[in-house]
Amino acid sequence: MSCIHFFEKGKGQPLILIHGYCETGNMWLDFAEALSNEFRVLCPDLPGIGNSPISGHQLSLEEVAVSLEEWMESNQIENPILIGHSLGGYVSLALLELMGNRIKAIGLFHSTAFADDTDKKAMRNRTITFLRKYGVEKFVTSFVPPLFPENRREELSGEIEDAIEDAKRCSLNGLIAFSGAMRDRKDRLELLRQYSGPKLLIAGTSDGAVKIEASRAQKDTFTHYFELQGVGHMGMIEQKSETLEIVREFCQAVISPA
Repeated sequence: MSCIHFFEKGKGQPLILIHGYCETGNMWLDFAEALSNEFRVLCPDLPGIGNSPISGHQLSLEEVAVSLEEWMESNQIENPILIGHSLGGYVSLALLELMGNRIKAIGLFHSTAFADDTDKKAMRNRTITFLRKYGVEKFVTSFVPPLFPENRREELSGEIEDAIEDAKRCSLNGLIAFSGAMRDRKDRLELLRQYSGPKLLIAGTSDGAVKIEASRAQKDTFTHYFELQGVGHMGMIEQKSETLEIVREFCQAVISPA
């Protein structure tokens, strides 16, 4: 039996929304509600996040993918559409590698198929050191605001506070484990290129975590590609209506191709 905690809304084609780093499945509440009229929307907490347990402080994305596959089997989730934000995109790609054509479509939301470069790996190591020294609350309070464009942080202050509170539901072991898993993940661009199903990438031109240059470098790999002007790493909050419609139209196209 899977230990993955999740919530679901709606019936029909399964649509799995996978949260990012310093987030829980609750980040998708508004999306799940809006999409539940057309899809069976499922929002899991990854291991060590929210209400999903973790043992230890090390894991790989491949291990996470196995846990999610077992969770799908336990809950009769077949041929899902996967949409992953940031870390959730990396997890989605690991699932794609594991499950292949049992994945109906995949979407990366402010994410990338590239592996971490040397600078990013060093940053992950600094994150682990900081977490071990100062703990979750101090880390997420400093980590979350820069995910949003500086010129909109005052306007979005309420949403940022909500995101910080959600991030506090991540365990210390979970954040350390996923920092290492992201650092050590492999490049999956060729896997994505060979996958014949529908593929979505949503990128922000002001994203400080996944640079727009990296998104443009893999643009041709995707069947559906969108750039959000002036948007940082949190498009589902910064431009909720627009990104919701992008996801909805992508999923509609998947189940009813022209």
